[in-house]
Amino acid sequence: MTKSIGRREFLGYGAIGGAVLARRPPAPAEVPLEEATIDGLQEQMESGRLTARRLTAAYLARIDALDRKGPALRAVIETNPDALSMAEALDAERTARGARGPLHGIPVLLKDNLDTADRMTTTAGSLALSGSIPPRDSFVAQKLRQAGAVLLGKANLSEWANIRSSHSSSGWSGRGGQCRNPYVLDRNPCGSSSGSGVAVSANLCALAIGTETDGSIVCPSSINGIVGMKPTVGLVSRAGIIPIAHSQDTAGPMARTVRDAAILLGAIAGADPRDPATAEAGRAATDYTRLLDPDGLRGARIGVVRKSFGFHADVDRVMEDALAEMKRRGAVLLDPADIPHAGEYDETELAVLLYELKADLNAYLATLGPEAPVRTLADVIAFNEAHRAEEMPYFGQDLFLKAQEKGPLTDLAYVEALAHSRRLAALEGIDAVMSQQKLDALVAPTGGPAWLTDLVTGDHFSGGLSTPPAVAGYPHVTLPAGHVFGLPVGISFAGRAGSEPTLIRLAYAFEQATRARRPPRFLPAADLKAGPS
Repeated sequence: MTKSIGRREFLGYGAIGGAVLARRPPAPAEVPLEEATIDGLQEQMESGRLTARRLTAAYLARIDALDRKGPALRAVIETNPDALSMAEALDAERTARGARGPLHGIPVLLKDNLDTADRMTTTAGSLALSGSIPPRDSFVAQKLRQAGAVLLGKANLSEWANIRSSHSSSGWSGRGGQCRNPYVLDRNPCGSSSGSGVAVSANLCALAIGTETDGSIVCPSSINGIVGMKPTVGLVSRAGIIPIAHSQDTAGPMARTVRDAAILLGAIAGADPRDPATAEAGRAATDYTRLLDPDGLRGARIGVVRKSFGFHADVDRVMEDALAEMKRRGAVLLDPADIPHAGEYDETELAVLLYELKADLNAYLATLGPEAPVRTLADVIAFNEAHRAEEMPYFGQDLFLKAQEKGPLTDLAYVEALAHSRRLAALEGIDAVMSQQKLDALVAPTGGPAWLTDLVTGDHFSGGLSTPPAVAGYPHVTLPAGHVFGLPVGISFAGRAGSEPTLIRLAYAFEQATRARRPPRFLPAADLKAGPS
């Protein structure tokens, strides 16, 4: 989750611990991993020049070389001991019956708050859940298996999706330690889907799954120079995902290209009886690649959220270049198109999240059965107190304590806070400005460049568009727009509920026009000779 309260955002964090990495063979040098796409990998597997097993082995070897050694990114909390056997079975199936679809044999990392009923654990980065293996797959993991993806491992995250402390450091978890930005290693990766963003950017996997409550997909995607898609709440099932708050939580794709993200979104979307919010998801598009049009900006009416600018002069210059390119590609810019009431529901949003955290986390922990190491939020709080040296060496659990004090979801304070937040963010916010100006989408900087990781005082956020679409439950897509001192800066497209097809079309056209992504270089410190680009 990434949540903005005034100038503050919540992202998931954790403690300094070692990732669990299985022993594996060295990667074949000829396997091309740098900036590999789904289409490129499938073409090689179809031609017989590559197998899923060789590809999986190559990614596992790259994780060993870059995540635990070399720059020591700490993006992967655990690799799947069954990944190679999964890949071998998928190779045999391809030979016998052909590929299931575009994800057949493609290695995918899952954020460590998505359940997998296998030999991997699901812990939200917390030592309190060490050894916890849920009784069944999350809906997302199930859909990935059905699509033929190789579940490569679990990605590090801001512990508990960054709802534990208001002074946390994004990308830190008790199990995984501090995740590092692959562009500049002393910079923060944002969160809470920190490891997912870093792993995709550093080419440790083909694709990854992140989750967001407020900013936890789009912030790490922007800061790590990749594409992130936060879907409309209810398009992707939350069943089997360690929760923060059901009114805002969603899983979504993280990838290096819009096309790859669109393929992954199509694979994980759908109706699920375990999540009533997805009842209408079966009516949504499943093949989002049909929407990919390099001329997709032409004629689009795009509103510029000017009040989300102005926090960093170099970011503004990158954004002005991006807006100029959109106009050259035929977009009609409505400027300004500010979202009414933005910032007026920060306090009520936090209240909603704390109420729902207590209710939803208790409900999730109850599904783990009698052998679960913790059964309630109160148990987690007690565990953290008993293991302060490992779990709270840098920051505490003030948000957990505040959530534990909340009453049931029938409390009038909760009911009124939820209604207030939804009304201002959706009906009188995004819906209002889009209706008034007849907009197809809203555009703004996703956020600023990565800040220095600071375990003493926590994160240092600047700007961003995450909160209005997060609170409304609406979709939000970010992709690379440029760089400031060598650090990526993302641009956001947001819209009404169910507008993923429009946002994907616009994002793809912008991506094809600008080609702004650059692979990371693992620099020890920022390149202060480089300005905006």
